[in-house]
Amino acid sequence: MTRYAIYYAPASDDPLWEAASIWLGRDGATGAARPQPDLPEIAEITADARHYGFHATLKPPMRLAEARSAAGLEEAAATLAAGIAPFDLPPLAVTNLHGFLALCETVPCPPLQALSDLCVAGLDEFRAPPGEAELARRRRNGLPAAQEAMLQRWGYPYVFGTWFFHLTLTRRLDVAEHAVYRPEAEAHFAPAIAVPRRVRDICLFVQDGEGAFTLARRFPLRG
Repeated sequence: MTRYAIYYAPASDDPLWEAASIWLGRDGATGAARPQPDLPEIAEITADARHYGFHATLKPPMRLAEARSAAGLEEAAATLAAGIAPFDLPPLAVTNLHGFLALCETVPCPPLQALSDLCVAGLDEFRAPPGEAELARRRRNGLPAAQEAMLQRWGYPYVFGTWFFHLTLTRRLDVAEHAVYRPEAEAHFAPAIAVPRRVRDICLFVQDGEGAFTLARRFPLRG
């Protein structure tokens, strides 16, 4: 069954989008494959991130609830975005995030948190409850009480107080892999992350028949 997600993603003409498309080996807007850097096992360590498309999660992937439609979700997302003002994104840095390499903001950004909170709550009527298999997968390594509460209420453990902004670049790496890939990622992304950027829209990504998520539509922030 098709899944939908609301993400932050850089604009298609942002150098960060180009750098990420090359790093991951796929353009998340067109679905086109891109040649990756000449690094050992780069296709394998980026496979999961490539599958989801370059993004930061705002409203996690969900199946539509009964009597809800994709058109209705698009209309609601457009309305939500229209009430939010664009804002500056803090500088980003390549970070070791619980073993994953990810681009994270270097200083807290309350507007980012507020944007995620609004997307999670404001679009929740469109979310079908997770099935038992999905819940079991989320719990397989154990969840702290706060994350378990979010999973039960919102269908995902990392929302509101447990949410954190990140743009994933790799799977979880071991110490030796970090020594190889982190310097390469820092060098690869340095020119792009040096460019100031604003959050100007939110994005609807849709999971296709092959399981990959692709950008379907952007909703401008107009507040």
